[in-house]
Amino acid sequence: MKLKVIFLVSLLLLCAGSNSLAVTFPIPSLQLNVQTAKTPEEVAVVLEIIALLTILALAPAILILMTPFTRLIVVFHFLRQAMGTQSSPPNQVIVGLALFMTFFIIKPVAQEIYQKSLNPYLERQIPFDLAFEKAQSPIRKFLLANTRESDVALFVKGADMKKPETRNDVSLLVLIPAYVISELKTAFIIGFVLYIPFLVIDMVVASVLLAMGMMMLPPVMISLPFKLMLFVLVDGWHLISASLLKSFGV
Repeated sequence: MKLKVIFLVSLLLLCAGSNSLAVTFPIPSLQLNVQTAKTPEEVAVVLEIIALLTILALAPAILILMTPFTRLIVVFHFLRQAMGTQSSPPNQVIVGLALFMTFFIIKPVAQEIYQKSLNPYLERQIPFDLAFEKAQSPIRKFLLANTRESDVALFVKGADMKKPETRNDVSLLVLIPAYVISELKTAFIIGFVLYIPFLVIDMVVASVLLAMGMMMLPPVMISLPFKLMLFVLVDGWHLISASLLKSFGV
């Protein structure tokens, strides 16, 4: 056995040392050069690359703060807590469902941005500044439709800005945080409503166990099957998903 191992090792070393038997693999090379721009077009390309990298870096924050994802994930979290199932559905399922529902809700806004802003810019029909301005219009429309005026006024006053005369004059720097706190308030209201039927079941089960003298038995063990049965009988996932879609006007 040792002789076989020594023979194989020697054969491998011989192949590695032989130029005729050596196998060469193509290795790609990457070169980064920093040169002085000679034309305005070269400067514009560099600025576009920097803007693209910035957008990619801020993509998670944009997804969370400027889409329905915040409301959806908070509502699903409250639903799981109200039912008493601490880890079912798993976090991956809840996040995935909220993510795909976000894409479904935001699809009309994304299509409008592509048709009016991104596609004309890629075809060199409009400059970058005009494309950016046109992209803000559908985003501002969506955010304003789901933001309370009191929240917008709060950040306008906090920024010490002049009161906007029209809805199109509201800056995104003011509108985005106002939209976030509006979404959080709406999600907490929905979560409170979801808690009520499950709380009633917990109170009824606790009262029955107390009346029967079974004080050492945790009420959660008895109420959990009833809450799951109630949720399945009323088709809870369908109702909640439909209600969330209607809350965004879908």
